[in-house]
Amino acid sequence: TTFIGTSNFLMQGLNGSGYAFWVFEFAFAATSATIVAGTLAERCQMAAYLCYSVLLTGFVFPVVAHAIWSNNGFLSPANVDPFLGVGAIDVAGSTVVHVTGGCTALFATIILGPRKGRFYDARNNRLPRPKPFPGHSMALQMLGTFILWFGWYGFNTGSTLTIISTSTLNSGHIAALAAVNTTLSAASGGINALFTTLFIEERLTGEAKFDLKKLMNGALSGLVAITAGCAVVEPWASIVIGFVGGWVYLLTSAWLLRRRIDDAVDAIPVHLFCGMWGTFAVGFLASPSRVMDLYGSDKHVGWFYSLGRNSFDANLLAAQVLCILFVIGWVFVLMFPFFILLNYMGWFRADSLEELVGLDISYHGGQALAGDEVKLEYIEAFNRRKSRNPDQHLPDTAIARRPDSNIQEITNPYAAGDLSPEEEAGLEALDYSEDVDH
Repeated sequence: TTFIGTSNFLMQGLNGSGYAFWVFEFAFAATSATIVAGTLAERCQMAAYLCYSVLLTGFVFPVVAHAIWSNNGFLSPANVDPFLGVGAIDVAGSTVVHVTGGCTALFATIILGPRKGRFYDARNNRLPRPKPFPGHSMALQMLGTFILWFGWYGFNTGSTLTIISTSTLNSGHIAALAAVNTTLSAASGGINALFTTLFIEERLTGEAKFDLKKLMNGALSGLVAITAGCAVVEPWASIVIGFVGGWVYLLTSAWLLRRRIDDAVDAIPVHLFCGMWGTFAVGFLASPSRVMDLYGSDKHVGWFYSLGRNSFDANLLAAQVLCILFVIGWVFVLMFPFFILLNYMGWFRADSLEELVGLDISYHGGQALAGDEVKLEYIEAFNRRKSRNPDQHLPDTAIARRPDSNIQEITNPYAAGDLSPEEEAGLEALDYSEDVDH
């Protein structure tokens, strides 16, 4: 049992199959980083994105993956002496990938803060309701959801092929079960989230509304939840896991809004909380026959099945709980201080005017979408600052630490002379409530 890997550093000594496995694991590591990027959208500096991606994929994720997936990991069911005699079962990454990325996203957005206008107006007064920031294209969002759903078949079924089964079953049969469970859980989660939202809307407003965003995120919630147990639960159980996953998503999304924690794409409810639920669910619903097929032993199985054996054996459930706690603790120890340091150095949050203009313009030199309207006075102010302010890409906190900086210009963005009096009035009088939902 080791804490980290001790061989094949920088892929030394790998052969063809080793390279294929590296690419497979690389995709998992990259996925954990993209979860964070979605949560911090529209206000995070590019430098911060690059920095936390290196730390997350290079130091945080590898340790988690080694602990749970490696034959030498202390939580791995493939260990010669597995924890509690069974280890933690996470077939394709509900905890390894999604809890790791979702937990990192939660710590990051707490430190970074919400987007401008999301919970407070221009004068920092608390809004009665959070201002919605809808996506630009529902069609593109739906396309992205189906692309993710399709990609999940590669993750879940591919992961079963990396686990050596001692059963006489062909590994293809186990992969097929994973594909079926993936499909059923995603459909169950999406349908439940859609109709639960429909029922609540009808009760509250008297008008039924099919919210496609809830449908899409509900399907993703089902996908995340089934990832841990895709090859060790029965098809009926995958429906239950996805169904509950839809509720977990809705409840935790509402909780984040009440706590005024800004998640641009609801990645934290989908990945962190549904990943936790999926890992817990394995501890309750892992089928003896499926666990035997995949790992060659059914001594410790889901708690509900243990009760059917007239036993209260909860070793697997305990291992699943420890798995979640280990990942949250490891992410907290490394990433939370790192984000605090990024914020202190002024490398985390984008400049206020850059955020108002939009990062597509301020960082990348143009609008990504033709219909994305930005007020002309913001763009003109940004261009004036860019033409004469060498620190225009640094946040206000970073400029303030320069000995020659003007504190008046830092604390009052309108005092720097970038805006005319009319433009100042326009900025201060931004109406953040005009798009608020009923």
